[in-house]
Amino acid sequence: MTTHPTYDQLIDLPAYVEQPVPMPFEDINGHLNVRHYIGIASEGLDESLVEVGIPQMWPLTHGHACFTAEHHVTYLAELRTGDTMSARVRLLGRSERAAHVLVYLLDETHERVACVVEEIFLHIDLETRLTAPWPEEVASALDARIAEHDALPFPATTSGSLALR
Repeated sequence: MTTHPTYDQLIDLPAYVEQPVPMPFEDINGHLNVRHYIGIASEGLDESLVEVGIPQMWPLTHGHACFTAEHHVTYLAELRTGDTMSARVRLLGRSERAAHVLVYLLDETHERVACVVEEIFLHIDLETRLTAPWPEEVASALDARIAEHDALPFPATTSGSLALR
């Protein structure tokens, strides 16, 4: 059995995209539609990357971007219309051109972990549209954040299906 961190373990990580679940995001089953879990996790990751030198306007200001290569999504609890949700981000590692991350979507209303999105994302040079080494200042900031997250007092449980190459 996979054991993910608890709400109480994750609550001290910075909150990103904190908002109520809007009614248009609900599907016929009465809960947040699958496409929005991934979208909200992606927005939370984007917000968190600003802190390591990757501004949201990076494609326009520097000609660089982050592209998702792989996702693994684990649903743990429903998010329903009106529930307040947030994203918490834990960077796991990086290679010369990629990074590995866990994004936890928290149900703030019921104080539980609703979803875990594991992702591999790539640094892209938009002129060539190919992967490229991380800029030195971004690589250093990523390394510092990874070390900080590695020191968290709970394990980073992954799916086992994604890895840096």
